[in-house]
This record gives sequence, structure tokens and C-alpha cells, in this order.
Amino acid sequence: MPITDLLRRNAQEHGDEVALVEINPEHAGQRRVTWKEYELIEPSNAPTYRREITWKAFDVHANRFANLLLQRGFGKGKKVAILLMNCLEWLPVYFGILKAGALAVPLNFRYTADEIKYCLQLAEVDALVFGPEFIGRIEELAESNDDLPALFYLNGTCPTFAESYFALTAAMPETDPMIPLTEQDNAAIYFSSGTTGFPKAILHNHESLSHSCKCEQNHHGQTHDDVFLCIPPLYHTGAKMHWFGSLLSCSKAVLLKGNKPQYILQAVSEEKCTIVWLLVPWAQDILGAIERGEVKLSDYQLDQWRLMHIGAQPVPQSLIKHWKQYFPHHAYDTNYGLSESIGPGCVHLGVENIHKVGAIGKAGYGWETKIVDENGQTVQRGQVGELCVKGPGVMTCYYNDPAATAATLKDGWLFTGDMAQEDEDGFIFLVDRKKDVIITGGENLYPVQIEDFLSTNEHIKDVAVIGLPDKRLGEIAAAIIELKPGHACTEEEINAFCMTLPRYKRPRRVIFAKVPRNPTGKIEKPVLRKMYGGDQLVEAQNLS
Repeated sequence: MPITDLLRRNAQEHGDEVALVEINPEHAGQRRVTWKEYELIEPSNAPTYRREITWKAFDVHANRFANLLLQRGFGKGKKVAILLMNCLEWLPVYFGILKAGALAVPLNFRYTADEIKYCLQLAEVDALVFGPEFIGRIEELAESNDDLPALFYLNGTCPTFAESYFALTAAMPETDPMIPLTEQDNAAIYFSSGTTGFPKAILHNHESLSHSCKCEQNHHGQTHDDVFLCIPPLYHTGAKMHWFGSLLSCSKAVLLKGNKPQYILQAVSEEKCTIVWLLVPWAQDILGAIERGEVKLSDYQLDQWRLMHIGAQPVPQSLIKHWKQYFPHHAYDTNYGLSESIGPGCVHLGVENIHKVGAIGKAGYGWETKIVDENGQTVQRGQVGELCVKGPGVMTCYYNDPAATAATLKDGWLFTGDMAQEDEDGFIFLVDRKKDVIITGGENLYPVQIEDFLSTNEHIKDVAVIGLPDKRLGEIAAAIIELKPGHACTEEEINAFCMTLPRYKRPRRVIFAKVPRNPTGKIEKPVLRKMYGGDQLVEAQNLS
């Protein structure tokens, strides 16, 4: 079924129950807002600690936005981008787009103005919903006189170059437009990027989204009584597809705006959360805060917390052992996935297999896996090859990129670019990545982007950026810099030069050395990783 049918069902059968809660810990002690069944409350400048919405109000909000899009001609086949921080409106906006028959196009909130422009053009976006954090970036595009899509501003006072989302949707009918959809209709475009650094537009249909709901619930057993705490950004397939388990089970989810240990434990306690998805740094921060005495577990109501799953970057085995010392009753799980496979779950460890921590698991619900050599032939168990996955969640294609699609999709199999091997029990372990993407704190860094920037420095002859292990972030970006003969430069000068880069893209380590290249001119990054400690990533996993 189209995924929109699940929202309709929830609104009909459990309309008065809370669907979503937004918690802003920075505004503790401030007002709390409840959306009534037919009421849309525009965010005001007054600080709000907690906002909630029922399934009925969720559905009505989506209907109103869908009707606005249809009125403007943005119906079936059109693309509507979302550039918002996590907020109560994010998912109703997403489903409003789908209800109009259009394609939702989530954008990374870290994108620069140029990256936003590139993605809007690549996906042929017709309209964009954006929030107050992005006014400067969108205004920069508006002032460049580029051919921009329709702009809807979701907040209070609307900038002159956009239209007010709330003013427009408030005037729309709350009835469901009931646009006919099938599982094969296109539903969403997500962005990913390989070592080239240029995002690819990943096209998924409704079958992909619907299967991710089934996959998530099958793996984690969500029931109507569960409460899911969501902290990572919703533009990412991982966060949203984990939430899809809540959609299918019609259970409450909490969007937490902040990841400090106190914030997480307080939200779990206050909202009676039962399932929490963490990134490695957040889990490490919680453990560190406990050991330093900054938080006392006895101060919180945590007995109902049954499952902690973790991913989006390498997960140290020692972390899980440490975690179980403080939370022995927690079930633990991890999932492997890519945006091309609609996020987490195509490979799945399973809560019953904690003795296999270190593996990414076996084929997930409804999925198949195989490990192949360079000729596409399945390797023997124990041998290293490229991991391939097949299932209902595989992308339709890279939008408008047939060459990249053909290189990645072969006979229904998605070639992941990750090197893996299978042990004697059939569990899959990742041993390396063919792609050089660096995963730091759950975010992807693309070395070529950083290398291209550094190469503009007048002192630099050659540069290579690799990932090195980091206990907290999983990996950090290290720049190996070869200076021009007769030139001198310090690490401090390189750091100052990189200040114009977004903070998460700045190298955390600078090494002055010769950059090795092979006879064809390619940088020998495996050699660099071995020289500087990156070979410790052999046991790393590309998790989500």
C-alpha cells in the first residue's frame, strides 16, 4: 500500500491519541502547546518547551498542505523540497507532499547555499519549504536572480522573497484530497554522495517507504504502547525510517532538539520512552556523564526503556559491553543500510544476537544479501568481496543519472561499495569501504570536497584527506599535505585557512608529508591509512 494509507488509518482509528511530541530542552520551564483536532498553531516567538500533535491533527495538517500544493499545480510527479530543522511540522509537511502525489525531497540542513542550489536543480524541485535557520542561505539564492522554485516559509514573520506557509495552509480545506497512488508511484528523492563529493539524487517509490515500515517493526517489535525517542535529523533516511516503525504501530514518537546526556535521560523519563536510537558519540557522552557523576540514573524513570539501538557509524564492541554494565536490561541492536536501500535494515544484527556484536548481521526482513568478487561472482564464505543487497527497499534509480544507476544496480542487486566477509555462522562483517567516505559523528564527509578546497592554498602542492579512528566520533578527517618546494606552512595556518569551510568539514588533524600516488595518478589512500592509523578501521561498520 502507499505509505499515506497508514497515516489515514491512524487518524481514523486513534485520532485523539498523541502522535508526535517536540521537546526543546533549552526552553525548560516554558509553555507547552497542544494542537487540537482541527487547529493549526503557528510557532510564535515565545519560547516553547513542549509541543504535541494528535494523529488527527497530523492528518489534517498534511491534508491542508496537500491541498495548497494541488491548488498551485504541484501535484503528481512534482517535487517539493524540505529544508527544516527537526520540528513538529516536519513529518506533516512530508506527508502533505506525498498526499498531493508529489515527491518529497529532504535536504541536509548543513548544506551551503551553493549545495542547496545544486540539489534543487538536480532534483528539478518545484517548491521548497524552509525554516528560519535558512533565511540567509535562501535569500542568497534569491538575490542571485536564479530560477528558484516556489518558496514557502514555515515560521512567524515571513521574508519578502517567500510566502507564509501557515497563512496559506490555514486557508486550505482540511479534507483529504485522496489522490490515487500505488506502491509503484514515485514518492521521495534523498541525497547521497560518493567519493566524488557531488550528491546523487536517489529516487524511491511508495513500495520502498512502505517496506521500511514493515522492516523496522519486524526488527524491533514496536507495539501501540511503545514510545520512540528520535534525536537525529529527519532529512536522513535513518531517522525517518526508524520512525516508520512508530507509524506502522500507531505509537507515539518524541523529537528531541538536543543531544546532551541530561536532555536524553530527561526525555526518556518524562515521556516514558521505550526505544531510543543513538549515535556513538551520544552513547559515549551518556556513559561519561554517569561515570563523572554529572547524572544519576536514580534521578530518572528509566525502567520502561527496553531497546537501545545504535548506528550511522562504526560501533566499538567495547562501547556495547560498557553500556550493558549500566543498562543490563536493555536489548541492543544495530542495522546496516544506505540511502539507496531506504536507510537502515537491509542487513540487521538482531536483538537476540548480541554475542555477535561487531558484525552487521544477516539479511534483514524481506532482504537478500550476497558478497561478490570483481567479476560479480559470489565468493566463498570467509572470503572478502563487495556486499550486495536486494529487496523491496532498493532505490528505483539515481534520478537523471543512468550511468551511475547502471554501475550500482545490476539485475535488481544494489552494489553497496562496501567490502565484507561472512563468518561460519552466516553473519556479515564489514572489512573496508571501497568508497572513501568518512563517517564522523554519523555525518558523511566527502574527501574530494575538502581536497579541492585545500588545493587552492598557494603553499600546497598535493593533498589527500582520509578518515582516522576516533573514539567519540567514529572517524575524523585528516589532511595529508605535501607543500610546494621552498614553501613553508604551519598547522595553525592551515586551520585558519579552513575557517571558511563548514565546521564539520574542517580537518581535525593536519599531517605534512608526501602524498603517495600509484602509476595511474590515483592517491594511494590505503597506504596513507596504514601509515597513520586508519587501518584500525578494518573492523569498522557502515551502520545506520
